[in-house]
Amino acid sequence: MSRIAVMGSGAWGTAIAISLARRGGHEVTLWAHAMEVSEGIREYGENRAFLPGFPIPKIISATSSIQEALDGAEIVVSVVPSHHVRATYTQFAPHLRPGQMLVSATKGIEDGSLLRMSQVILDVLGGFGLHLPLGVLSGPSFAQEVAAGLPTAITIASDSTDLAAGIQREFGSQTLRLYTNDDLVGVELGGALKNVIAIAAGIAAGLGLGHNSVAAIITRGIAETTRLAVACGGRRETLAGLSGVGDLVLTCTGALSRNRTVGAELGKGRRLSEILAGLKGKVAEGVRTTSAALGLARRYGVEMPITEQVAAILNEEKSPQDAMRELMARPGRDE
Repeated sequence: MSRIAVMGSGAWGTAIAISLARRGGHEVTLWAHAMEVSEGIREYGENRAFLPGFPIPKIISATSSIQEALDGAEIVVSVVPSHHVRATYTQFAPHLRPGQMLVSATKGIEDGSLLRMSQVILDVLGGFGLHLPLGVLSGPSFAQEVAAGLPTAITIASDSTDLAAGIQREFGSQTLRLYTNDDLVGVELGGALKNVIAIAAGIAAGLGLGHNSVAAIITRGIAETTRLAVACGGRRETLAGLSGVGDLVLTCTGALSRNRTVGAELGKGRRLSEILAGLKGKVAEGVRTTSAALGLARRYGVEMPITEQVAAILNEEKSPQDAMRELMARPGRDE
């Protein structure tokens, strides 16, 4: 039996906790930043704020105390929004200890530093003199479907084969299948960059441009995300796997995708601030990741035309129609 702390009670964190509890054989604690969320889980038996309608097994302990959540935990899964990872790990670090395994399930790139989430975590922990094994959980996985127990396959990537094999064994169940990978760069960038392409796919859908345009965006999107991932040290084949093409297709086409939803509403003419307010605290990571992705692209001299147009729409209020026209008008080239 493992003691597992899931640090973050958004939809994905809650779904992971439910999946672990359903599997059995673990003591699971779900940490919420907001006390009212943990109190609501204890009172109503579900996370009404972020994952309503899915009963949370009573064996899951909900708390807003970092110390209580991390005390005695053997595996720590962090599922906080990308822009909060540095600050939360600064709070977590005094309560972490040697021997614990860390798993990052956050998809994003940090603004300014352009670091991947695993790099942010290791940077913070290094400042505290902590050196813990770390893995990254990624792949095509809508929280609602994982919580419902629908079959899902994802990837656990780590430099440590022991950690990857351990998480595969401890998290795997009849409804959740894990594949191991040692390409942290490819897995993390695939998971982060697909959110940007999903916004573009949503924009095309919101503009009513048809299925052909969405298929083109998905295909050329994986081409540009692969270029960047390889330039950063990732492997091309990783981007053809679950954390690359798999996650990209799901996020670009699934109605449950928040990033695609943001894009679709932009395509319909709504303002970004209004769309984000309508998410009611839920995060569309692609909105923040777009600028960081372009920062990485400039650093490595990688061309990312779809990402550039998404950034212009998000940050410069460029019209989606003009952005799509410019993409179609680019000079011809070999595939």
